[in-house]
Amino acid sequence: MAETRAHRRTKTRAAGPGGRTEVPLPRGQRLDALTKGGRRATEVERSGSAAGLQAAVKRLQKSGAPQKVLQVPQQHMDTATRILRQANMSGTVKNMSGTKRRSVRRKIR
Repeated sequence: MAETRAHRRTKTRAAGPGGRTEVPLPRGQRLDALTKGGRRATEVERSGSAAGLQAAVKRLQKSGAPQKVLQVPQQHMDTATRILRQANMSGTVKNMSGTKRRSVRRKIR
């Protein structure tokens, strides 16, 4: 399915100047955006489905970037935060426009 203009605009903005979009990952997957230095990985997931969010979190894990951002519509921020916690991964959940964000800390066992 073709991506929406909002999805394309969000990932381009997340990559920043000199950053890359559609970055290849192992096993034929692609990361939505990676900044120029490779420090921040961003995955945009517009569907509120748990399966889609879990797949996005796995792509963020595979990126190997120290900063991980999951960008979702505002009404799905609670679900995204919960799934990030379940994956025991640190990261940031942002709404599509970037006006709100939540930091998720990983649990140390």
